[in-house]
Amino acid sequence: MMRVLKFGWLFWAALCAAYVATAAERPSTPLWQGLATGQYVAVMRHATAPGTGDPDDFALGDCSTQRNLSAAGRAEARAIGARFRAHGIESASVRSSQWCRCLETARLLGIGRVVPTPALNSFFEDRDEGAAQTAAVVALLDNWADGPRVLVTHQVNVTALTDVFPASGEIVVVEPLRDRMRVVGRIDPPEDANG
Repeated sequence: MMRVLKFGWLFWAALCAAYVATAAERPSTPLWQGLATGQYVAVMRHATAPGTGDPDDFALGDCSTQRNLSAAGRAEARAIGARFRAHGIESASVRSSQWCRCLETARLLGIGRVVPTPALNSFFEDRDEGAAQTAAVVALLDNWADGPRVLVTHQVNVTALTDVFPASGEIVVVEPLRDRMRVVGRIDPPEDANG
């Protein structure tokens, strides 16, 4: 009887171990698979940077004059990068707004060299620039090499491109089409990047 019980426990332990191993090896969701193959593009709002807009003395090349990532925002950006890697995206082509909070977010992802891209700069203070910048981003995607691609930008830019009002650190997954982008899904920011 003891042998049967011992065998039963060993069987269940082995079954549980096999389940855990299988769960870890399961393929990513279709959104992550599409990002990994380059079929889709990640359009991401920068991680948490408390406040709205920028101070009156804002200067593009001077981070001390800008609204920047908080400690929580930096942890969030690192956690988002870990998500990319967990889904098999070890490296990607990464383009970012020239604003410090976007550049820092993009660099902390840790998945590729970051290319500052003026078309991704915020037009929050100059809405007249929105249509031209949005068209420039769509054209960029038309001519951008295949493979994993990530754009890090601002809420106003993401909304103009996708009609989605994203949370800080949220990724809107899009499929680039000839003259527009089709939203295929959203990836929420980590709930607790510090935990």
